[in-house]
Amino acid sequence: MLWNRPMLWSAVAVLTAATACAAPSHSATPHPAAEPRQRAEGPSPQTSAVPSGGLRSVGVLLDGEDHWCTASVVDSPRGNVVATAAHCVFEYGTYASGFSFAPGFHGGGKGSAPYGTWKVAAIQVDDRWRKDEDDTTDYAFLTLEPDARGRQVQDVVGAAEPDWSSKPSRRVTVVGYPNPEHNPANRPITCTTDARHDADQPARMVRIECQGFWDGTSGSPWLADYVDPGRPGRVIGVLSGGDTDTESTAVLFGARARALYDKAAHVPVKSTAH
Repeated sequence: MLWNRPMLWSAVAVLTAATACAAPSHSATPHPAAEPRQRAEGPSPQTSAVPSGGLRSVGVLLDGEDHWCTASVVDSPRGNVVATAAHCVFEYGTYASGFSFAPGFHGGGKGSAPYGTWKVAAIQVDDRWRKDEDDTTDYAFLTLEPDARGRQVQDVVGAAEPDWSSKPSRRVTVVGYPNPEHNPANRPITCTTDARHDADQPARMVRIECQGFWDGTSGSPWLADYVDPGRPGRVIGVLSGGDTDTESTAVLFGARARALYDKAAHVPVKSTAH
């Protein structure tokens, strides 16, 4: 499988800080509507991704001035968890370290982080990925430290709820950041199209056909029931790779993904406010 990334690595694993941080609690489960209502219509299907305003909760993994993968905030009790692809943060037996998440990143040259940056405190990848880089577990959940003002990322940019039991055939909106050689303005791209299971792939792997998801878009959230930036829907998986520049794949979140998410959501982190 071709993966949409070049990688930047440090030889030392990300370390989890030892003390817990008090933070507002967030709901990790949807609240039922008071009464049934008709579902709003989302965007029409596309065959090519287009530059867009993106989502505040979607951004890049940033190492100094360089970014290499996409990630997004997922709703969690403490408001400090993001999802990305496993190959973005663990490869060849080594964890990435010393990097941050920059939601809403954009702009030419070095780009800018209009909502700030959050340092990654801990990485959760599946044992099957860590041991064998099993394609069916190419997802990861990262725990973020509060920013310099003591804020959790979800309080600043919002989040999409994770879906742990999605069916394969869904209309999805995928938002990601190609690397600068294909995207010198560092603008997010968006494509809405129909996901489906490929009979030649493992059971939980789904694919889309949409041009434009170049290197850098690994980790992009696949959002089902997306309507608009204020109603982003639910994350059913993240972009993991693809055999061509038109085809992209994701692994549907399930019980194994949820177990990683639960670990990420309960990592103790210290406040960096001063």
